[in-house]
Amino acid sequence: MPNPAVTDTANPAPLAGKAALITGAARRVGAVTARTLHAAGASVVLHYRSSAEEANALAGDLNSIRAGSATLVQCDLLDGAAVTELAHSAVTAFGGLDILVNNASSFYPTPLGDIDEDDWNDLIGTNLKAPLFLAQGVAAALRQRGGLIVNLADIHGMRPLRRHPVYCIAKAGLIMLTKSLARELGPQVRVNAIAPGPVMWPEDGVDTALRDEIIERTALKRIGSAEDVARAVLFFAAEAPFVSGQILAVDGGRSIGW
Repeated sequence: MPNPAVTDTANPAPLAGKAALITGAARRVGAVTARTLHAAGASVVLHYRSSAEEANALAGDLNSIRAGSATLVQCDLLDGAAVTELAHSAVTAFGGLDILVNNASSFYPTPLGDIDEDDWNDLIGTNLKAPLFLAQGVAAALRQRGGLIVNLADIHGMRPLRRHPVYCIAKAGLIMLTKSLARELGPQVRVNAIAPGPVMWPEDGVDTALRDEIIERTALKRIGSAEDVARAVLFFAAEAPFVSGQILAVDGGRSIGW
């Protein structure tokens, strides 16, 4: 996959000398975000849980472009002790940390009546608990370097998606966590979130009629891409020094066409 273009042509490496941790970085939006921040000059800590082959391939690609600029950390984000170790590894990998991107997420339906504690623990754990404890674990390092946290939320954290109440609750919590952390960690650390709309379909597919309905309800009448999300992350990292506590919808106008 080619690296997405960096928007600042006057400064093609606005993140040079900075280090970023991206969770769920091996595939999909996480991998594109890692490539985008790396193309802007950042060194990257690539977190993955089970996608070892993809993670190793990505790290190899990035290190072939700039030697020693990417490292891997495997971690189950539902394991509290492992999350603490992930935070430590991210801070020490490149001698400090400037950017945390909480991208990793579980997503699946939990119709009312079929919800169990495993669903709750998984969806809340990956989408809300892990971002909180990772932020806590790297907060001191981010403060030292005037850093940034970007949380990957969802428009369904603001408007519920049928048959997905637990996921929506988790993303709603992540939106409030974003605003709370912006107050807790300011003035040294900025904290923002991106709320994607239809940018990538779930890997197990979406019914064609539902897909067409979703697209029709967007103002732009099309789906977006992982690059659209990654560019928003880069915007917060490189071009928004006076923005904190904000939720940016990257949804093609889906949230206004409900």
